[in-house]
Amino acid sequence: MIPVIRSLLVANRAEIARRIFRTCRELGIATVAVHSDPDAAAPHVREADAAVRLPGATPADTYLRADLIVKAALAAGADAVHPGYGFLSENADFARAVIDAGLRWIGPPPEAIEAMASKTRAKDLMRAAGVPLLAPVEPDRATPDDLPLLVKAAAGGGGRGMRVVHDLAALPAELTSARAEALSAFGDAEVFLEPYVEGARHVEVQILADAHGEVWALGTRDCSLQRRHQKVIEEAPAPGLTDELRHALDEAAVGAARAIGYRGAGTVEFLIGQNRQPHFLEMNTRLQVEHPVTECVYGVDLVALQLRVAEGEPLPAEPPRPRGHAVEARLYAEDPAAGWRPGTGTMHRLAVAEGPGLRVDSGLADGDDVTIHYDPMLAKVIAWAPTRAEAVRRLAHALERARLHGPVTNRDLLVRALRHPEFQDARMDTGFLERHLDELSPTTANESTVPLAALAAALADAAQRPTTGAGTVTGRLGGWRNVPSQPQLKTYRSEPGSTEHKIHYRLTRDGLKADDHPNTRLIEAGPHHVVLEVDGVRRPFDIAAYGTQVCVDSPFGAHTFTALPRFPDPTARTEPGSLLAPMPGTVVRVADVAVGDRVEAGQAILWLEAMKMEHRVTAPAAGVLSALHATRGRQVEVGAVLAVVVAEGDET
Repeated sequence: MIPVIRSLLVANRAEIARRIFRTCRELGIATVAVHSDPDAAAPHVREADAAVRLPGATPADTYLRADLIVKAALAAGADAVHPGYGFLSENADFARAVIDAGLRWIGPPPEAIEAMASKTRAKDLMRAAGVPLLAPVEPDRATPDDLPLLVKAAAGGGGRGMRVVHDLAALPAELTSARAEALSAFGDAEVFLEPYVEGARHVEVQILADAHGEVWALGTRDCSLQRRHQKVIEEAPAPGLTDELRHALDEAAVGAARAIGYRGAGTVEFLIGQNRQPHFLEMNTRLQVEHPVTECVYGVDLVALQLRVAEGEPLPAEPPRPRGHAVEARLYAEDPAAGWRPGTGTMHRLAVAEGPGLRVDSGLADGDDVTIHYDPMLAKVIAWAPTRAEAVRRLAHALERARLHGPVTNRDLLVRALRHPEFQDARMDTGFLERHLDELSPTTANESTVPLAALAAALADAAQRPTTGAGTVTGRLGGWRNVPSQPQLKTYRSEPGSTEHKIHYRLTRDGLKADDHPNTRLIEAGPHHVVLEVDGVRRPFDIAAYGTQVCVDSPFGAHTFTALPRFPDPTARTEPGSLLAPMPGTVVRVADVAVGDRVEAGQAILWLEAMKMEHRVTAPAAGVLSALHATRGRQVEVGAVLAVVVAEGDET
């Protein structure tokens, strides 16, 4: 009999570490956390029974150090290691190191990890097992008939090292770029080519296998809504599939698991073209980010099942029956309208309603910082309901009412995507977000509720100032005067964006007079809550201020402003044509250009890496590169001048 697990180290951080710890507490298993220096006070560290420091800040120095993690597990007295997802979760050498140290490995055998670690080798194995897949394309034999093509890293995932090629002339540069990104992200520069299936859906099958020959297929998940080849919204079961196709996917996934002697939880991913033919993409030999939707539909705890399988328990002969529908949205600190630029800073408040049919998995707590070192995901919000339509509606409503005070998030895009007719009719594909980005992420300047929210912010600001008028609304706001006076003025800038809103208002004997809101009446005003009556309908607003950042939440929208000073100080001007760092990060590559070279509009000058994503910094216009301040490996702060391009005609 295999001894039971008494203490478990999670070789990961944030949301997934907390998720695994939750199951451990329910099963009576002690927990051990590891942490980098930036994560020293993170929630996953605070919640663990013990924690071990991994000195350093970057993943390469901390969470990717197999030797340090094994040493930490032994020092803390753990008898098992769970890798979570990302980092070393699909590293066969790490699995071997854990096993060689006498620790229990919560995952598949190292040989199974190794078999699937390279997507090229995995495809060879799946082809031999009869699993349908796309035929590879040799780079030097690619023809126009093969277009479009997908360049893909052989190791790793998460959209890193992936490029879509529509022009053969661009193929060499895209191969070079993908290899460099893959080497930086996974330590392996191998890439391969395959046909890019336009209009396809990304569908995967959750599998679970024990050591006694039983393999479960726990239904399908649709992960088609992606940005930069990384999933954003997932659901189970995948809608719109025929019973015949579902059966074929289950059979292929189980066949893939049996072909490599798999054990534990894993996922087999497929691409389904418009002809409804499935093609094997890859097998993830770990738990997936989107595993909660399967848990909700099947009523299981996949982490608990992983642990029981690792303890040698057999799975029942049949998996549980599915029930209802679940949808998950990944909430990121990023600005979709600015090229998905990730954000950093303090997350002052992160509150999403939980309850029947609603689940939130998060790695942050109020007051925690979103740093440049890791993925900018704030939380996963999952909704379950008896039908897909109900689950989608429940999730959109929960996101819309969430209190998110801090960096810019993708919340509005998620809500609009969930309510888009194509998504509601299950007509989405992997190009959905790119195709609809403009309509899904309009700037706040286009929203009619912004000026009203800014007015509420101004009234709340006035209400917190010390005044002599006791008790009454007008007293708290400075009272009314018997003679005409200049209106009160408060200026806010919408975030994201730069639209300024000048709020003019005065309080008279007849109540509030706001220049831009003639049919608005003030009902209640306090430092954190304002009630306005607009055209006879009462509208409540909750206001929270963090320095100059002001967050306004109401039933019809959430808005973030920066309060601007009445008399701003003169600011330093940036030289025209300056390329500024859009975020804190590290310069990972610099193009083959030199000062004095002519560059074209949109030409890449350098690549900046931040929060597990690579961002291309391009020339704003055709002209001459007059300065280049970036060097490979340089860490920069947001707003740092990286280069200067003097546009044609602006030589003076």
